[in-house]
Amino acid sequence: MPNHEPVDYDCPFCDFPPDREPEVVYRDELVFATICPRWWPRNAGHLLIIPVAHHENLYDLPAADGHAVFDVTQKLARVMRATYDCAGVSTRQQNEPAGGQTVWHFHQHLFPRYPGDDLYASAPQPDSLPTERRRAYAERLRAALKS
Repeated sequence: MPNHEPVDYDCPFCDFPPDREPEVVYRDELVFATICPRWWPRNAGHLLIIPVAHHENLYDLPAADGHAVFDVTQKLARVMRATYDCAGVSTRQQNEPAGGQTVWHFHQHLFPRYPGDDLYASAPQPDSLPTERRRAYAERLRAALKS
């Protein structure tokens, strides 16, 4: 299948920085989920669900990793809906440049949704969600997972 990852690609998910570990909400041997630094004004605190093993896109993703991503997405969607008191959730996953993929490691977005939030008609903020806010969202979700 088509791959677009440059030969010298430094994968941000394979080399996940230790200083961002407090933003991780969930981790097991196949998948981890973290608060996304990129944010939309009315949907802050959205998650990235990422297989631990490096697979560029949906075409390359082994079934076991795909099932794990979906299972964790479902678990976190339930926790997100209750914790953020949102009216629903949306997932988004891109493949190849024409599909909007810009990070060459498969991942799925999980967004909290609110009536009239215009997620798909709005642009993300130009700056990253501040570290303190990412960590606060992560702490809330981790606490809800434990209860």
